[in-house]
Amino acid sequence: MSGQRQKIIIKVFRKYSHSLGPEALEFLEEILDQHEIADGDVEYSIEWIAKEYNKQDDAQMKVSVDVLQRVYEAFQGSGDSHSQEHELLDPESHMFVVNAFDMPLWHWSHERSTFERAAGPLTVSGSADSRVLAMRNRLNIIKQSILRNDHFSPSTLPSRDREHLLTLRSTKQLLGRAGERFLLFGMLAHNKEGKLCLEDQDGFVELDFSQLDQPSEGLFTEGCFALVEGEYSEDATLIVIAIGHPPCESREAARSIFGHVDFLGKGATTLLEDTQLAARVRLDLADLRFFVLSDVWLDHPDTLSGLRKMFDNCMENSFVPKVMVFCGNFSSRGIPQGDSREARKFQDNLDTLADLIASYPLITRTTHFVFVPGPLDVAVNSILPRRPLLSAFVSRLKSRVPKVHLASNPCRIKFFEQEIVIFRENLMAKMLRNLVGVKQNVKNDDLKRYLVQTILDQSHLVPLTISIQPVQPDFDHTLRLYPLPTAVVLADKYDRFQMTYEGCHVFNPGSFVGGNSFTFSAYTPSRRESEEW
Repeated sequence: MSGQRQKIIIKVFRKYSHSLGPEALEFLEEILDQHEIADGDVEYSIEWIAKEYNKQDDAQMKVSVDVLQRVYEAFQGSGDSHSQEHELLDPESHMFVVNAFDMPLWHWSHERSTFERAAGPLTVSGSADSRVLAMRNRLNIIKQSILRNDHFSPSTLPSRDREHLLTLRSTKQLLGRAGERFLLFGMLAHNKEGKLCLEDQDGFVELDFSQLDQPSEGLFTEGCFALVEGEYSEDATLIVIAIGHPPCESREAARSIFGHVDFLGKGATTLLEDTQLAARVRLDLADLRFFVLSDVWLDHPDTLSGLRKMFDNCMENSFVPKVMVFCGNFSSRGIPQGDSREARKFQDNLDTLADLIASYPLITRTTHFVFVPGPLDVAVNSILPRRPLLSAFVSRLKSRVPKVHLASNPCRIKFFEQEIVIFRENLMAKMLRNLVGVKQNVKNDDLKRYLVQTILDQSHLVPLTISIQPVQPDFDHTLRLYPLPTAVVLADKYDRFQMTYEGCHVFNPGSFVGGNSFTFSAYTPSRRESEEW
């Protein structure tokens, strides 16, 4: 085999953080020769094998010939035809509501170029080290996906595209190089003098936006990670020529590399299993729905009648959803601290809701009810992630509704191969209050698109500094959006919307009580889309 083909094999496996010994390299060469793979198809073929190898539970950094052999045999066996009796899927055994405080913490390891599970228990107080590590994880997770992007990681085959390859630099490489142009990646932040800077692991540089006409699409806030291109000046500032969000990596691409990592703590599945489950869900559960309601103000006179109308329609049309997600706020005003009368009203309203649900026996037996607290609801803590509603208020709900889930904010629903993130926060207003740059004359529809693009590109629900949005540092990972989820519910008092970006469906159901109508959204797992009802 030619040396060029060997270089391709080594390069592809190195891309997935694996090294090849002589035996493994020889084994792969034999496979290519046996199947008479043409030179132009070597990279594609080896890419497939590398992805499948990476999904194996016992995959090691140094490639094991035994594991490679198993991957190859599975590939050969996949073409065999077997007739298996088609059994209907059981959604009950494939649905999990994952609270933020139950998710394992995975750090990004520079040494291994992969995720490593954190040792030891997580604490709500955190430490100085954990605060630094949380922000460092945010940066490194985005950066490793940038370096894998086609614009930064070229094909192993010679081509003219190499001439247009972008190279990231560090702030420490700016010194003594005034007049040169650089592409940097880091976090937007203000220094002690109040000037906007770009900060990375090696330092920071002050930004000069005087030569920038407009940033690229998206919302840029303090705490966002951005790609900035500019010219370094004599007065130690970077004259910005272009600024943009990092490219978003699809769920399939991330899962192909880190499919063996159990980010949710509910068991990892391979991409092949995900594909098979998705096909079965489309066939067997085509009509299954999740209802999502936000701002379910139980103190509003019309809310309970609206819920009763919704339940009646479900019964009349024999259409009972598998899941109903109720997002707060569950009170239109909140509960002032120490106001026992308002606290009593809050509990009475939740008790009334429990009785209403229990009055529909079929819905009570069939539907999972997920309660996600809002910013004004009473919980143990007020910073993100928020604990579930206090147990003192929900005793009747737990006793009368057997499938009730008191969830954190945010929380996740794992349904077969899908991951659905539910987040109740007035995020649009918070992002707009902390803008450091946005396109001029932005229309309302563009703002919605920019918000979705920003949080998915940033791989984080709240891409802000902890001084703007406090986050428990040991649980910052529960706000990550990496790998990209299947769907994200951004429950916000802002206008309703729904859109799909890079394969991730994002929607805001809007406030349940709106004028003379009751509004909510219905998510369909088989189509991975939502409808406004």
